[in-house]
Amino acid sequence: MSFHGKDIKIFSGNASRQAATQIAQCLSLPIGKSEVTTFSDGEISVSLYESVRGSDCFIVQSTCAPVNNNLMELLIMIDAMKRASAARITAVIPYFGYARQDRKAKAHDPITAKLVADLITTAGANRVLTMDLHAAQIQGFFNIPVDHLLGVPVLASHVKESIAGHTDDYVVVSPDLGSVTRARNFAERIGCPLAIIDKRRRKANVCEVMNVIGNVKGKKVILVDDVVDTAGTLCNAANAIMENGAKEVNACATHAVLSGPAIDRLKSSPIKELLLLDTIPMPPEKKLPNMTVLSVAPLFAEAINRIYKDKPVSPLFV
Repeated sequence: MSFHGKDIKIFSGNASRQAATQIAQCLSLPIGKSEVTTFSDGEISVSLYESVRGSDCFIVQSTCAPVNNNLMELLIMIDAMKRASAARITAVIPYFGYARQDRKAKAHDPITAKLVADLITTAGANRVLTMDLHAAQIQGFFNIPVDHLLGVPVLASHVKESIAGHTDDYVVVSPDLGSVTRARNFAERIGCPLAIIDKRRRKANVCEVMNVIGNVKGKKVILVDDVVDTAGTLCNAANAIMENGAKEVNACATHAVLSGPAIDRLKSSPIKELLLLDTIPMPPEKKLPNMTVLSVAPLFAEAINRIYKDKPVSPLFV
């Protein structure tokens, strides 16, 4: 039995206007007519300027900085569409904020990622489509279906094309133990060996690199991570790799949070090229000459099309 609506409608909050427009273009659809504004006291107002009754609605909104405003925009848009009798509402969240608060790191800590999952479900979302959750287990925080896309296929495809015929010169490196599975997947896709950095974190956003497990001497290294936040992990890893005799260091990551000292650290790091995805809009002042940003719109558009037609999304992971 098919549960999808009569048609697809793509809407966007303020955080992901460009991504939503590109996704709609890939599907040969217009962007939904809506407006998200703020009252003078800071309250968010959402207005829908077209009917969504019986439609399959997809709301594209990364919950990036300002995280709380963007999250509230998403929740209010979901509620507006639920009350306007949308047949099914899918929250398309290219970057899922609060994903790193997925467990109790110390006594009395909240598990905020679970709280955000509950808020999205309670608001009225029927499904979530996201990419590279910091911990894949966050899918289990939701009581609704979650389609978890991966950034590695997009990044690896680009890298494989650029190093074609020279894979013996490269080594893929995981910057910490938490990224080993992601880095291994990347290494298998481009046909290169894997190395790992053993990192000890003393406190949030401050890390200390201990040693490199694997051979990087004389090699061109590709660091693979999911998030570049303050860039401490990436830059410390790059420095450690160069100290261990690597010829050059490149890096790939899905989410370019780039907060705090990230840009200054990247400017002074030995990273030759940083390959990123556009799950988070990048202001021009943060775009460095060595950055390459790839679009995730085609992948999300294909996933949306498959969800609407009740086809499996898993072939997109191959």
